[in-house]
Amino acid sequence: MSKQYYLATSETGKANNFIQFRDNIGPYVATLELAAADITQQAADAAYFQALLPLCGTMTDASRQWTKWKSITLAGDLGDEPVLPAKPTGFPPSVPPGIVTRFTTLVRTIKNHKNYTPPIGQILGIEGEESSGPDLDVVHPALTLALSGGSVRVGWGWEGYSNYLDLCEIQVDRGDGRGFQLLTYDTTPSYEDTAPHPAAPAKWTYRAIYRIGDHQVGQWSPDVSISVG
Repeated sequence: MSKQYYLATSETGKANNFIQFRDNIGPYVATLELAAADITQQAADAAYFQALLPLCGTMTDASRQWTKWKSITLAGDLGDEPVLPAKPTGFPPSVPPGIVTRFTTLVRTIKNHKNYTPPIGQILGIEGEESSGPDLDVVHPALTLALSGGSVRVGWGWEGYSNYLDLCEIQVDRGDGRGFQLLTYDTTPSYEDTAPHPAAPAKWTYRAIYRIGDHQVGQWSPDVSISVG
């Protein structure tokens, strides 16, 4: 059976590749005669990109909230101005562009070294899996719903395919006649829908689909509903 390319297709998968390499390269630096500066740079790249993904999700949510706020201010409806997101405390320092180029160049150097072996590559995550991967025509999220205070917790996961997928697009139908509307593009399993609950009882229905970059992949999840208000 042929091996897949070691570097994941999705951004989340790439982040996992970088972290696995960073966390396991230490014992092999001398064996593979690697430059300390290259290892230090790779560790910085891994930390920055891992932190960047959820920050981008936060910024996407903020954009949706501010767009909604713009409509509220025009229409005169009730609401509170959203909070501008900021980088979390301890966010890693930025790195120069070209994380993938630096990583693949380093991996190529390692694989060309006389002391390199496939078992080392397995530990570092730079040997491709002997599998064909998921059928991206049929994968779909599995959603669960639960009330949590004044919010709806939308549970979802990668279903074991995090290395192949980037985002989970979640939509909601609030029973207001508008049908399904975009709720969020999420990169971290489970999402908190903090929209205010209506005064009168209502049924909110959710569905989700995976994305790679700008494109939906697979199938929509089955619709799931919850009573609010």
